[in-house]
Amino acid sequence: MGTYLLKLPKMGESVAEATITGWLKEVGDTIAVDEAVVEIATDKVDSDVPAEVAGILREKKFEVDGVAKVGEVIAIIETEGEDETPQAPAVEETPAPPQETLETPPAATQQLEKQLAEVQTQVTPSPQATPTTTSERFYSPLVKSIAQKEGIDRHELDSLTGTGKEGRVTKNDILAYIANRAAPTAAASTPQPSTTPVFETATPPTSPKVEAHGQDQIIEMTRMGKLIAEHMVKSKATSAHVQSFVEADVTKLWDWREQVKDRFFARTQEKLTFTPLFMMAVIKALRDFPLLNSAVDGDRIIQKSAINLGMATALADGNLIVPVIKNADHLNLIGLTKAVNDLALRARNNALKPDDIQGGTYTLTNVGNFGSVMGTPIINQPQVGVLAVGVIRKMPAVIETPQGDFIGIRKKLILSHSYDHRIINGAMGGQFVKNVATYLENWNESLPF
Repeated sequence: MGTYLLKLPKMGESVAEATITGWLKEVGDTIAVDEAVVEIATDKVDSDVPAEVAGILREKKFEVDGVAKVGEVIAIIETEGEDETPQAPAVEETPAPPQETLETPPAATQQLEKQLAEVQTQVTPSPQATPTTTSERFYSPLVKSIAQKEGIDRHELDSLTGTGKEGRVTKNDILAYIANRAAPTAAASTPQPSTTPVFETATPPTSPKVEAHGQDQIIEMTRMGKLIAEHMVKSKATSAHVQSFVEADVTKLWDWREQVKDRFFARTQEKLTFTPLFMMAVIKALRDFPLLNSAVDGDRIIQKSAINLGMATALADGNLIVPVIKNADHLNLIGLTKAVNDLALRARNNALKPDDIQGGTYTLTNVGNFGSVMGTPIINQPQVGVLAVGVIRKMPAVIETPQGDFIGIRKKLILSHSYDHRIINGAMGGQFVKNVATYLENWNESLPF
């Protein structure tokens, strides 16, 4: 009999870990080739991991809610024939002790136990303890986020004792540490004069304690809801958000779509919505201002060569997800329409893959789908811009003609552009969204479809 090590697969750019949300097989169950074994979840996408071989599940390496890193063994499958994972002998986590260990004299055993006790005593953290772990210690994104908000540096974090699997620091561990750390701080003597500016030592304010009373309803946040909240707060703390707003007259675009949508569907079997039309204008504007298709890495600006457009999509449970159209600038209107409809359908059916939400360079969100006139969207990190498109409304407007001005009914919308003021100034941010409006207003009716 052989063994196969089922590992957490690579799931796209910047995805380093996933949470085990459920096991589809139990120890002893038979597994077929390509049959799903375990369900996992990354930041926003739920997926499953199939087995590449047939066999019997012999061991689970993680419990539900455990966090595994990419490439880490999550299960062991017994197969027919030879081992199908060449590196299996090198990654055994609990090797059998050598025979000599069983014959260790009692005196030597006692000495070994004494040394082990001393080591365990030495690694118990104290307020002045030197970190006993290396910087390679694993921490979940939630623990890192809490540490950052509370001003806990890596050395202080490394000194904590974890109660999770393999000694990992859990949310409760770090919250307990913060509570204990706050006690002596509150009892400290009166502050002494200092030359250090207050704004350099101030820590971010914490949310006040909220208590439920009477008939108040308590609703637990979902896993996805918690992750979204964390990402949104982090984005506001990372980027200097600035907004520019432009009104666009899309009467010509509206009329053009009304004329061609039936023929478009007959030819492509795809429904022509406004989203791919907005995307074509955004792509043109990104070519005009390529710095908007960038990411900030410390003190470096990485200007992306590919235009990978994210499209914010609402899910049935009220959450929001942003699937990405890769190399959107290489697609014509038919290609964009197919990509938009495919991603929207799979998002609603919870069938997106982890790679579908990775690698975005700029994001478009159509808040007009919910009747919103405008919005101030939060930047999807590590991008530097996001455009919100408001609802199309019939508006009275002054129309200029060679025969004079007159009042007419026009179809208009508001474009709301949020951008990162660290690298995008007001002039560029405003000109970009103005160019988007110009492309929409001067829609080319001969555009191929």
